Amino acid sequence: MENKIVMEFPQENDTDLYLNVFGHSITEPLHKAGPAVKTFYLIHFVLEGEGDFYVGNAHYHLKKGQGFLIEPDTPATYISDEHHPWRYVWFGFSGRCAQDTLSSIGLTQNQPIFTCEDGDKLKKYVFDMLAHNTSDHADHFRLMGMLYLALSVIANAQKDKLETPSGNAYVNHAISYIQNHYSMPMKVEELSDYVGINRSYFSDLFKQYTGMSPVKYLQNFRITKAQHMLTISELSIESIAFSCGYQSAEAFHKIFRKTTGMSPNAYRQEKRQRTISSQETMNNNRPDYIDTDDDF
Repeated sequence: MENKIVMEFPQENDTDLYLNVFGHSITEPLHKAGPAVKTFYLIHFVLEGEGDFYVGNAHYHLKKGQGFLIEPDTPATYISDEHHPWRYVWFGFSGRCAQDTLSSIGLTQNQPIFTCEDGDKLKKYVFDMLAHNTSDHADHFRLMGMLYLALSVIANAQKDKLETPSGNAYVNHAISYIQNHYSMPMKVEELSDYVGINRSYFSDLFKQYTGMSPVKYLQNFRITKAQHMLTISELSIESIAFSCGYQSAEAFHKIFRKTTGMSPNAYRQEKRQRTISSQETMNNNRPDYIDTDDDF
């Protein structure tokens, strides 16, 4: 059983960022949420107590002052501690810039945990959201402001992890360009022109900083995006190929196999089987818990 306050809004992916849901929960011992899959990014922050967070093959035991991210289309489960049940706030959002925004503050599927000493601020912002949940235009702008303020608190907590002392501005600009335009045809000359330096110097600088050529970096980035799309979507191989900047499914198939050692279809099947096995393992290894229909 859970004492909770929650507000939900329709999803709008046509905007840069859009607040979908937010709330506050006081859980009972062994309260369980999930396994469930969301269509938006969901962040929880623990105000009191402790509990366990399971995602993929990973398990995290979290306490007061820590938080976790659940990405869209990613099965996850979290269970309140038997002796010190947790209390938390949460907020979920989506939009064109959602993934890049989270990556920029150091939260990803591989790094979903953060620690924040300004927990009172996060609590304040979510409670402010709860106090202004009408359809009024002024409240809409206030809610979006609270979303950005909440993210700024997490960004500040993560700043030590994000520092790159050896970073080079030219290379960083080029990497940002690749990440925003990987679905389009791209040449090294285009990248060097974009950052404003000579092609040869740019290539040498890029390899010095990243350990690989611009072409190799672009290829790896495209394949990583393709792997994500193969895992979470039902898009055809051809659609994924074009979405990742390849001019034909044949070219995509060849590069994907060379990079990963398997075909796109085989990769998709293997990832789905792992997801099924992971869910079965989590369910078999769980302690007895109080099950509810709530998945926040």
